[in-house]
Amino acid sequence: VQLQASGGGLVQAGGSLRLSCAASGSIFSGNAVGWYRQAPGKQRELVAVILDSGNTNYVGSAKGRFAISRDNAKNTVYLQMNSLKPEDTAVYYCHTVHRMTEYWGQGTQVTVSS
Repeated sequence: VQLQASGGGLVQAGGSLRLSCAASGSIFSGNAVGWYRQAPGKQRELVAVILDSGNTNYVGSAKGRFAISRDNAKNTVYLQMNSLKPEDTAVYYCHTVHRMTEYWGQGTQVTVSS
C-alpha cells in the first residue's frame, strides 16, 4: 500500500493550491486521514484531519483558510488551501493508520512567495 501526494507547487501569497493524497488500496476507509507539514528546520506539524465520518479538525493558521475533504470511492483525500501565506511554505505529507500500521505519503512541496 502506498500514499501518493501531489498538487504542490510555487504560488504567490494570496493564491490557492489543492493537494491530493491517493491511496493504492482502500486503507482510508474507516480511518482518519491527516495532512501534516514540515518547514525547513522545524518539526512536522499537523495541519488538518478528517475522520471517517467526515468530521474535520484544523490546527492553528489552517482554520478558515484550508479545507480537507475525502472521496472514499476514489481512495483520495484532498487539502484545499486558500489565502496562502509565505509561512505556509513546507513539504506537505498525508498520513493515516490502518490496522495499526502508519502510512505516510512521500510529501509534496508547497512554496509561497511574498
